[in-house]
Amino acid sequence: MLGVIGKKIGMSIILKEKGISIPVTIIEVLPNRIVQIKTNKKDGYNAIQLYNGTGKLKKKKVETVKEFRISKQEFKTIGVNNGKDEITVSSFKIDEVVKVSGVSKGKGYQGTIKRWKFKSQNKSHGNSLAHRIAGSTGQCQNPGRVFKGKKMAGRMGTDKKTVKNLKIIKINLELNLIIIKGACPGFTGSKVLIKKIMKKKNEVKN
Repeated sequence: MLGVIGKKIGMSIILKEKGISIPVTIIEVLPNRIVQIKTNKKDGYNAIQLYNGTGKLKKKKVETVKEFRISKQEFKTIGVNNGKDEITVSSFKIDEVVKVSGVSKGKGYQGTIKRWKFKSQNKSHGNSLAHRIAGSTGQCQNPGRVFKGKKMAGRMGTDKKTVKNLKIIKINLELNLIIIKGACPGFTGSKVLIKKIMKKKNEVKN
């Protein structure tokens, strides 16, 4: 489905009637330049590659180029066949359902309680130093080792995350902003991908 590369500006709230507040994520979507078009006849599938950087495209900046698979109908919708070479926020609509992908915020080295939601040990009955340790991780005799994949302390965050079924509640064409209901992955200033998805009305988060 059609998508764009954006930059997470941050989170805020929108006040509605009767004092109801809605948490929102503000994403800036500068015009995405189309740098390559792939077709089913030539490449085996239909897709476009978008560039979100400034200036000329360089090989060193390939991280700013993303590929989105689209249908023949979407080619006509975005105007590729009409000579247009940019995708803007105007390609999205209010109340449209999207999914947002990004790299989660890094938390550094964390223990098992924060990283995996482990329960802390007793703070009494002779336990004076081991309140937040992981506890037993292996066996004494057989097999006498720690199994691979054991949940232990380590790096937390900086993982690729995708949140689906998010609704667009506001679009600012002048400032190139898309305002999405709820929280989106990524830290302030990070790159995020916004993709359209098709969902039934009863499956959409209101």
